[in-house]
Parts: sequence; structure tokens; C-alpha cells
Amino acid sequence: MLLPVIMAGGTGSRLWPVSRQLNPKQFLKLCGDATLLQQTLSRLEGLETAAPSIICNEEHRFMVAEQLRQLAVSDPSILLEPVGRNTAPAITLAALNATRNDQDPVLLVLAADHYIADQHAFHEAVHAAELLARQGKLVTFGIVPSHAETGYGYIQRGTAFPQQGYAVARFVEKPDASTAQGYLDSGDYYWNSGMFMFRASVYLQYLRTFRPDILDVCTRAFDAGSQDMDFVRVDEVVFRDCPEDSIDYAVMEKATDAAVIPLDAGWSDIGSWSALWEIGEKDAQGNVCKGDVMNIGSSNSLVYAESKLVATVGVDNLVVVETKDAVLVTHKDRVQDVKKVVEAIKNDGRHEHMNHREVYRPWGIYDSIEKGKRYQVKRITVKPGAKLSVQMHHHRAEHWVVVSGTAKVTRGEKTFLVTENQSTFIPVGEVHALENPGKIPLELIEIQSGSYLGEDDIVRFNDRYGRC
Repeated sequence: MLLPVIMAGGTGSRLWPVSRQLNPKQFLKLCGDATLLQQTLSRLEGLETAAPSIICNEEHRFMVAEQLRQLAVSDPSILLEPVGRNTAPAITLAALNATRNDQDPVLLVLAADHYIADQHAFHEAVHAAELLARQGKLVTFGIVPSHAETGYGYIQRGTAFPQQGYAVARFVEKPDASTAQGYLDSGDYYWNSGMFMFRASVYLQYLRTFRPDILDVCTRAFDAGSQDMDFVRVDEVVFRDCPEDSIDYAVMEKATDAAVIPLDAGWSDIGSWSALWEIGEKDAQGNVCKGDVMNIGSSNSLVYAESKLVATVGVDNLVVVETKDAVLVTHKDRVQDVKKVVEAIKNDGRHEHMNHREVYRPWGIYDSIEKGKRYQVKRITVKPGAKLSVQMHHHRAEHWVVVSGTAKVTRGEKTFLVTENQSTFIPVGEVHALENPGKIPLELIEIQSGSYLGEDDIVRFNDRYGRC
């Protein structure tokens, strides 16, 4: 039985403004009715696997838990990284977690933000990789290239194995155009997918040989960690000292038993808006559209509308993306430079790289509808049975108007119900809480007023989600 390890870190800055630091691409429905993380998990159906292990950032933990709940995934292990340290430490934590009860499973390491069109071909490659992994090999999946891509690293295959797959001759960095064409023409090179399979103990032994410093810090951080609800926490102070390195550099490029299984399954890492255009369903003019879009004489473009009508006239080869608080327009040949926009936003001290207008919380979601000097208006949706923390604010008062559902409100020593078309007032400094005791979502409008309206003006006294 395989143990799936899903790496769900990263920010997906090249897919801004839809992908944000607190809601990155792996948690978005970019190509279908499920998020990329959910598609990755669903892709495992039909394989004999144990409950998955998800590695994610601390700030994404409730988003991961909710998306697993929607898929009815039972007994998952959600490992929380206090800080990002690249793939080698992340996989090390997963391997330590997998072996903590004297188990030694074969790990199937996948990225949460990849797209694979042909699930059957993926399963066939997994079966072939498992045969090699159980022989003690470190297996990677090499994508059969469709063109001379300069944006990926490559894997050169060596000697063929009797069953399937090849020994790895070498890993090579992202090539220039002429070198990539040579790789494609030779037929001996694959794109480096960043997907792997190996027995947990084999990976840890190679790490002990090549990067004992990473293994030492990860072991100490894991041993000093704790279980918190559905989450496995490692010690933040210890883990911050962990060196940063990828599994390719730390282990795969040095290993003598590395193997590669070819994978030809319509794979994409969805690393840019042009990649999303390539896998998208196109109209007769080659446009890929999502949302309320109207194209007049436009062609070969991707147009993404989140909240408004987006109309294009006579454009070609563009990417146009509209969200509630930002608009991106770029030529498809320049989409790799979108990350420069994100850097400029950071450098200007703005916030559009962090959050959408809509912000997800473990209890539901809020949408910042309007903000001005000394006031802010939010639309708040609380899931049935969910409760916000017992809290107070030093600088703002709040007015709550219930639009639908029923709110259970605690204000000071009083607890009472507020129903549709009713309202209540929370003075500055008043201890309060909001809960949805009903069976349908609670929606309300919150009007904040005061001298400071930042999200950090919250003093929590009790919180069922462990945020105190």
C-alpha cells in the first residue's frame, strides 16, 4: 500500500491576481469544479493507498482541512511547516511522520498544484514506479516532452531496466532554446516533474549520507512537535534553523539508485497563465474564457472574470484577469513576468499580494465590501455550527445586521439570538462572540467604525480552532 504525500506549500505568484499568498493556486478551482489539491487527491482513486499526508504552511491549515472534509477524506495527516524550507525538509518531515510507529511505507510524493489529464496513464506509471521503489530505488517521474521547453529542468535517461523505466543518467538545469531542442530531438530526456516515489527509510538513509544537517534539524523539530486537532506541528524554533534545499539537489542528483519512469499523461504544473490557456477548453477563435466574458473579434487569449463583465475587442494573444480588487493585462509571451508585479506590490507596502477581498477563515468567509477613513463594511458568512472566537477590540465598535439565518450573539454577560432583519451593536472593549446555531449559513453585514480597523486589533479569549 502506498502512502501519498501531497506537498501543498507555495504561493503561486505567477498566477496573480487570482492566486494570493493566503489563498494560493493549489486551493483554487482553476480548471474544473474542484480545486487543484482536490483533483490531486481524487486522482488517487483506483490506487491502493493509505490515508494521505498533506504538507502545508501553518497559515493554510484550515483551508486544507476544509477541502479534505469536502472530499470526505478520512484520517488524513496534515503536517504544518512553520516556515518554508523547500522540498527536501518538507519530504523529510513526511518520512519521519510515516516511520514514527515502526512503519516503513512507500511514499508517493506529489505536488498539490499539478494538472494531469490522463488518469489511467498516471496510474500505469505509478504501478511501474512502485516495482522499482520496492527494490530500494529512488524513483522520479519524467514527463515525456511535447516541445522544446526552456522553463523546466530535464532528466536524461540511462540504462533501461528489465521491466519498465530507466536509470537516471543525470539531472540538468533549465536549458536555453537550442539545448532544449537538442534534448527533444534525442528522445533521451524528460521534463523534471517534481513527483517521486521511494520507501521512507531509503530516502532518510540517503539524506543521512548527503545532508545530515537537514535530517538532524528535522528530526529534532519533529520530536519536539505536537498533535493539535487534525494537525501535526513541528517545533518552530528548531525548524527555523533548517537549511533550505530541494530534494533534487539534496538527494536525487547524488543518489546512485535513482530511476525515472516516463509519464505521458497530459501533465502541466500550471506555472503561468499561458499554461492555463494551453490546457483550457478553447472556442473557435482560440480563446479560453471563465466567468462573464464577451469577446468581439479577439483570438488566442485567456480572459478570466471573477465578479464583473469583461469585454475584449480585437485583441490577440493576451491574458486578461479580473478579480474584485485587481485587474491584470499581459501578453501571453510575458506571463512569467507577473511575479515582478507581485514583488512591486510588496515593495510598495500594499496588500493585494496577500489576500483577496474575500478571506477564508475556519468558521467561514468574509468579504471586505467597502473601506474608508474610520469605517469598514464586511459581508460575513458563518458555516452552520461554526463559531468565531470569544474576543474584544480596543479601537473599533461593530454593528451587525443579519441578512439570512440566525445568529447566536454573546455580548458581555448576555447571550441572545438575532434573526433576519434584526441587528445588534458591539461597543469598543466589549467581550463578544458570534455563532451560527442553525442548519443554514448565517449571513450578516458588519459595519466597523473606529480609529483603527486592522485585523490585528483582536484579543482572543477562547477559540475552538486553537488561535488564541
